[in-house]
Amino acid sequence: MKLVILYTKVNCPLCEDAKQLLEFLQLDHPFELKEVDIYQNDDLLEKYQLMIPVVEIDGVEVDYGQVSIDHISKHLV
Repeated sequence: MKLVILYTKVNCPLCEDAKQLLEFLQLDHPFELKEVDIYQNDDLLEKYQLMIPVVEIDGVEVDYGQVSIDHISKHLV
């Protein structure tokens, strides 16, 4: 089963949109979804501060910002 990590932060509308999109994709593509708040880790904060939300699938960053359902679903097949 694939592991999808959503890098996010509190009070982020794009992050909420990305989470809903990923939860929708889980209906057709089973995967484990893990949400990580970048403000809990200084390295992640420095790396992703201007990019969030960031979607990582099995260790590969596949999309960020305004995430695309088509782009992400291609990586879940």
